[in-house]
Amino acid sequence: MEIAYWIVAALLGVLYLFAGGKKIAQSREQLAPMMGWVDTVPMWAVRGIGAVEILGVLGLVLPPLTGVAPALALLAALGFAVLQVLAAGLHLSRGEVKETGLNVPLIVLAGVAAWLATVW
Repeated sequence: MEIAYWIVAALLGVLYLFAGGKKIAQSREQLAPMMGWVDTVPMWAVRGIGAVEILGVLGLVLPPLTGVAPALALLAALGFAVLQVLAAGLHLSRGEVKETGLNVPLIVLAGVAAWLATVW
């Protein structure tokens, strides 16, 4: 089960480090072609979401790796699931049904990570 957790955590980690890093480092104009929703959200909120994503990756990786407060991995995984549910809601509210295609697998992966975090 440990190996499965690390595989799922790595998948989520790579994706959220990439997405969170872009949200923190790039301007609204650079983000707009990839993330159309940044037009309707204040830039401080976009940067905050990016920071939450990066902190979530740290929460997935560091506690199990160090053995200190491993329950934080469960909370990080649940946080990613909530984040994606909210992201799907934002897309649906904007009429972007096609954009929710990535949200559903990410919710499932976060749920699997949460379950695996409780197993070992």
